[in-house]
Amino acid sequence: MKKIYAIGVLSLFIFSCADMVEDLNQNPNNPTSAPYQYTLTGAEVATIVFQTGAPARQSGIMAGQFTGFDRQHLAYNNYLVTSASFDTTWRIIFRDILRNILVAEESAKSSGIDGISLGVLQVLKALDLGTATSLFGDIPYDQAGSLEFENPEFESQIAVYGKIQALLDDAIVNLATGTGRPPANTEIYFDGNAVAWTQVAYTLKARFFMHTKEYPVAYTAAQKGIGSNGSSHTNNMKSPHGTATDDANLYYQFFALASRKNDLVTSNFFASFIDSNNTTNPIPANYRGNSKTNETARYNYLLQTTVVGLQPNFNTDGFAQIDAPAQIVTYAENLLILAEAGTRANFNTGLGHLNAFRSYMALGGYMTNPIMANLKYDPYTAADFDNLGIENTSGISNDNALLREILEERYITLFGQIEVFNDTRRTQNESIVRVPVVPNTGSFLPQRFLIGNSEIDNNKNTPSPIPDFFEPTQVNK
Repeated sequence: MKKIYAIGVLSLFIFSCADMVEDLNQNPNNPTSAPYQYTLTGAEVATIVFQTGAPARQSGIMAGQFTGFDRQHLAYNNYLVTSASFDTTWRIIFRDILRNILVAEESAKSSGIDGISLGVLQVLKALDLGTATSLFGDIPYDQAGSLEFENPEFESQIAVYGKIQALLDDAIVNLATGTGRPPANTEIYFDGNAVAWTQVAYTLKARFFMHTKEYPVAYTAAQKGIGSNGSSHTNNMKSPHGTATDDANLYYQFFALASRKNDLVTSNFFASFIDSNNTTNPIPANYRGNSKTNETARYNYLLQTTVVGLQPNFNTDGFAQIDAPAQIVTYAENLLILAEAGTRANFNTGLGHLNAFRSYMALGGYMTNPIMANLKYDPYTAADFDNLGIENTSGISNDNALLREILEERYITLFGQIEVFNDTRRTQNESIVRVPVVPNTGSFLPQRFLIGNSEIDNNKNTPSPIPDFFEPTQVNK
């Protein structure tokens, strides 16, 4: 990590497109200072690349949502990975995102700007470094991105999560000041709306408490997250996209445009949960539908059959439509955090939040223009989770039946997001309720991304030996 510089926003927009052709070398400008609003925008664009680009697809393979069957994705599918496989992701996090954030912070402070602008940068840092530690385990944190430290020290995953929670607390305080809002149109997610960013911060606190299995405080944080105060999904953090090819949804760029689109399909396992057609469903017993649930509209929104196979729907009104905003931190996730964390404390609390989510979905939820006749999400009753109820045909306890339903719902709702890989590992020892993802090969599920080659080669403080692909991170042991 010796040579880390900020990336200009123009080169980051180019990089977001080039994410679909990762083998090409990048040659961006590397300014070490810039007006804070430009480096803020650069960090936000790079966040889109990290949260919705290749790392999300790779996480989906490891969580059983995608199947790679040729070229690079076949290697990921067969767990034939090395440190080089994740080098680009490491650089995006610590160069394209973190360095831009640090430069923006320095520039803002030197200009006497704090408040909302600083809070936004802090939430971005928490989002991306929280995701980074979830994927890699121990990472550099305090010394990361600073030109002062040529060999930044790695910190334990537990310590990093603690510092991220403190960072989010600081961000919430700064956002509450009401001053220092970024200039118009330079902050691409909420245009500096402090209420929206505050709700995102609380949902992130809840997300990361879920990672560390601190369910009571996750529940408390989610009560102030996206959707609190009646805002519903209006404060979803989602990536803005347009209809130009270099501004398109990254799933669209990969599946509709990129030459490598034919080496990755949606897994039969994932499709089986939402395909209501017994003649096409690869595992009909997995279908989630019942007298109160019809998943046809969601299947049609998420998936389509192409000449390659079953892939994300990139047609009009589909999940990967050219200008579809990609979900990063959402109302749906917040509702399901409340449902899961609530269930782990009290059955009726969890059921109430699950039904709130189902009410949201009954109106179309996060889908774009669904055919309403093809969806049904009626509220569940406690009896539905009793032995031989429609959600408990296997005779487990009603608490476990409800928790299993919620974890399954998270698996479907968070399709295409890194968070599904976190759930797969977090619940791997809960055999009764976990989504039963099985290894693509061998006997073990993947447990982490590997530290990138650039870090290994340049940082003498890199852990030795490098943690193995199948070695659980600290929070998942």
